[in-house]
Amino acid sequence: MTMGKAIYSVGFWIRETGQALDRLGCRLQGKNHFREQLSRHRTLMNVFDKSPSVDKQAFVAPSASLIGNVHLGPGSSIWYGCVLRGDANSISIGAGTNIQDNSLVHVAKSNLSGKVLPTVIGDNVTIGPSAVLHGCTVEDEAYIGASATVLDGAHVEKQAMVESGALVRQNTRIPSGEVWGGNPARFLRKVTEQERAFFSSSVVDYSNLAQVHAAENTKNLDETDFKKLLYKKNARDAEYDSVLNDLTLSENVPKSA
Repeated sequence: MTMGKAIYSVGFWIRETGQALDRLGCRLQGKNHFREQLSRHRTLMNVFDKSPSVDKQAFVAPSASLIGNVHLGPGSSIWYGCVLRGDANSISIGAGTNIQDNSLVHVAKSNLSGKVLPTVIGDNVTIGPSAVLHGCTVEDEAYIGASATVLDGAHVEKQAMVESGALVRQNTRIPSGEVWGGNPARFLRKVTEQERAFFSSSVVDYSNLAQVHAAENTKNLDETDFKKLLYKKNARDAEYDSVLNDLTLSENVPKSA
């Protein structure tokens, strides 16, 4: 046995011993079912007397955080690194909406007008990665671009579009079917039919993709570790075959006089 294999074997048995102790601890606590998850991050967290409400058909990535009074409708998806913090007020998200990676959704408590505002997001809304929504309303089928910011009291109407990187200031209302962009955001033009079709296709694409990610995230570490080992073995076999073929070819090449 090589030194590398010996170290790997020792590491394997240490992990197995740790998992065995964890199982024993679970049983002593009255938890007869043990399952090691890919992530132990608290995806859903209560605050005060409020707890998140997530439809069973929705997808929440394991590294996302839904905190407090957050309602997530069927078929919606919250992607990796997102934070939805409903502590001072509520966050409501309809059906089929996708909030993409590293986005932040919060409610408004301290602002110039002194209003405590919830965040309301409708059905089939697409919110691009790293967007910030703070105490605002986004109606059905709207599109919020990547890294856009929508501030307190702003209202984005149905099928409106906020371009990537735009800043929608407090109490701004974006009418239905309009495209706004810039800092501060202003009217640019009307939404095209091609863009409307893209809004719909984006919702369907993310709904399908969420199902794939949800299935993958239900797997435990044993399954994924086995797949990794199998992949490494196949990669090594392929590399060995490649080297063997190269050697065979070099042996068949006639030597020069």
